[in-house]
Amino acid sequence: MEKDNIVIGIEGLVGAGKTSICKELLNYIPNSIVFHAGDIYRAIVYKLMLILKSQKDKIKEQINFKDIDIEELFKKFNIKIKVEDRESVVYFGEEKVEDNLIQSEKNSLAVSEIANMANNKGAYKIVKKIIDNLKSKYNIIFSGRDTMKIYNDLNYHFFITADLEERVKRKRIQYNNELDENTLKDHIEKRDLLQEKAGFYKLYDNTIVVDVTECKNVRESAKKLAKHIKLIEIAKV
Repeated sequence: MEKDNIVIGIEGLVGAGKTSICKELLNYIPNSIVFHAGDIYRAIVYKLMLILKSQKDKIKEQINFKDIDIEELFKKFNIKIKVEDRESVVYFGEEKVEDNLIQSEKNSLAVSEIANMANNKGAYKIVKKIIDNLKSKYNIIFSGRDTMKIYNDLNYHFFITADLEERVKRKRIQYNNELDENTLKDHIEKRDLLQEKAGFYKLYDNTIVVDVTECKNVRESAKKLAKHIKLIEIAKV
């Protein structure tokens, strides 16, 4: 029943391993799914960038990103959320959005920049509605930004941190060492600054901060976080 299911909000610094930790938590939390709320935003920005790329320069110069309404674009691009292999996936109509495209460093930087300017209130309403629907069936590991502001009734709110050097190392592995260390470090610092300016790194009285710098792998990171969850049985933590 819905009242028995919980919602765990998980945020973190850029490159701290939030997505991998969320996926690993599926091994410990029964009847759970990962809802990648950020993928909705990433998909919208990716689609928007493709459209702008196809337009003439004069048209691109006339666009004011402050006027962008994410809720309107969600409807315009016919976004659909499905659950596959215990994770949320995004579709444009019947076309599945490929993860490698929306998770690229270029798209990630664009997301950070646009999120700092666009009207995000509509996006928050969309995400809350999706969570309410999913919660009727599953325990939800809610991965994204502003999770507490989006869903006030979180059972747990985690913020994952790690040293900058460690985050650079992990991001290089994610991108198959395609970016050199200095470039990647600059990108992470820029995204950190944009996220902080947008208010996405806010900590609350009930926020549990988990530093995973010293964790040797994602399993250790997930176990360190899972030990704080007491409302449900955590198997073999």
